[in-house]
Amino acid sequence: MKITHFVFIAFFLFLGCSKSTSFCNIKDFGAIGDSKTNNTGAIQAAIDACHESGGGEVLVSNGHFITGTIILKDNVTLRIDKNASLIGSENPEDYKNIDNFVDATGQVRGKCLIGAIDAKNIGLVGEGFIDGKGQKFRQKTLRQTLKEKGYEKNTINKLVSNRPFLVRFVRSQNIRMEGLSLRNPAAWTCHFYQSNGITISALNIHSHANKNNDGIDIDSSYDVKITDCDIDSGDDAICIKTTSPKPTYNVTVSDCNLKSDWGALKFGTESMGDMRNIDIRRCKIHDTKGGGIKILSVDGANISNIVIDSLEMNNVDMPIFVRLGKRLRTYRYAEKQKVGTINDISISNVNAKSANLQDSRVSPPTGIFITGTPNHKIGKLSFKNINIVLPGGGKLKHKNSIVPEDVERYPEFSFFGVLPSYGLMARHVKELNFENHNFWIENEDERPDILISDVEDFNNSDPKYAQK
Repeated sequence: MKITHFVFIAFFLFLGCSKSTSFCNIKDFGAIGDSKTNNTGAIQAAIDACHESGGGEVLVSNGHFITGTIILKDNVTLRIDKNASLIGSENPEDYKNIDNFVDATGQVRGKCLIGAIDAKNIGLVGEGFIDGKGQKFRQKTLRQTLKEKGYEKNTINKLVSNRPFLVRFVRSQNIRMEGLSLRNPAAWTCHFYQSNGITISALNIHSHANKNNDGIDIDSSYDVKITDCDIDSGDDAICIKTTSPKPTYNVTVSDCNLKSDWGALKFGTESMGDMRNIDIRRCKIHDTKGGGIKILSVDGANISNIVIDSLEMNNVDMPIFVRLGKRLRTYRYAEKQKVGTINDISISNVNAKSANLQDSRVSPPTGIFITGTPNHKIGKLSFKNINIVLPGGGKLKHKNSIVPEDVERYPEFSFFGVLPSYGLMARHVKELNFENHNFWIENEDERPDILISDVEDFNNSDPKYAQK
């Protein structure tokens, strides 16, 4: 950076915020909202000045501002007005790494557009937009762009491999996100890692620009509240996970509208640390291709005390999938865990309509699939008032399907193939309770509605399913 630029920033630091104010406008620090100028330095200067003056709000208004990575500091809230947007730079060198790690797909993660690390009392609010321009980070597109700019092959490989998240908070506390529209991340949309005191409300997320486009990921974090969010994601919509041995706990999710190309409400697959005390209520799930509720412990997590109540699902492939497995992947150089547990799970008041035969990843589909392993059984599961409409279509050959155990494989329901029952298949479970359930089929299905195998205690309010 040139000396004149240092003087320029220092001048605006002096004028833009003072010890007596709690408000900074990024334009007062030289930001230009013309959709062309890179404003990373100006926006960061506004944040730094607000922090140094004791905290307050940094305002983004009236314009579309290009930026690379900006880092929030203690006691600073970034507010984006409805007539404004932050737009991610198309240059991967404009993004910083914070707390690198390798995810379950083997990809390096750490870069982000907006981030915080070891910060407290921070916010990201408003009625405006944040656009990550994720389509520009597709491998083929980005490789060609970097090649045209003269980058060497080794540098290109490094820049392509670490696609930036849109928002990423690491080891931070007292976080508020509210009201914003989040668009086109290059990887996950929002990632909260080892953080606590998180309030997320009224976000509108559209995440289909690239691969691994999760909506909200809560990772080894606690005391989290998510409400009134509208999420349309290419990957998991809301994901509870643990990429470290530290647990995720005390999480509530309510009144959200979810659509996903992979999973709407998901626990895992990254699942080293425990997940407990999680309450999900009154959510609507629609047009979801990879699972409505997915509870997956495969890396050692003990998942317990989970309450899921009052869900409406429409056109959802595999409404409920529960899997205890032995993949045992590790993250961040942590030691490998022992096989975990799944216990004290309550799912109630679910009305679901499954995807049709043409749109199902496994055709004909099944409504609920629960499986532990022969050596590691799932604990207690309770289901009440479960109503699922399915397309049917099963044949006698499907009734005799042999379902693989796949103990160490990635836990995806489609890998198990067509199941030998259309309503529920459950195996390797200690206690399974069903009260008031209905599986309706729109066409004939020659499979039974329920198939139970290696379940120690099966309690069903319908007498025809009495434990044999």
